[in-house]
Amino acid sequence: MDMAFGGSCHCGAVVFEIAAEAPKEAMSCNCSHCRRKGFLLSFVPGDALSIVQGEAALTDYRFNQHNIAHRFCSVCGCQPFGMGKGPGGAAMAAINLRCVPTIDPDDLAIQKVDGASF
Repeated sequence: MDMAFGGSCHCGAVVFEIAAEAPKEAMSCNCSHCRRKGFLLSFVPGDALSIVQGEAALTDYRFNQHNIAHRFCSVCGCQPFGMGKGPGGAAMAAINLRCVPTIDPDDLAIQKVDGASF
């Protein structure tokens, strides 16, 4: 790993770091949740995510099959990441790249996913 990247919720109560290079691609999903919140997501192994500050400020939201803990800040309501398991059962984190100030969404290759059909 050459570099790590990180971000925060809107108010800064929750700060996180990812032990991986910043992605050049993101997923845009049209499910009811992602569409409403405008997420651009990148997936990393669960152990690549470190919560630097604000664990106590995080609250979880689960819907549909309740497989993903959508973590959001209880102060500002921003959702910087979610935690769950990948298709093979390994822990994974879904990073909301809109919460990473060093990443310009216009520079990302966007993969559209039809989550509304899942």
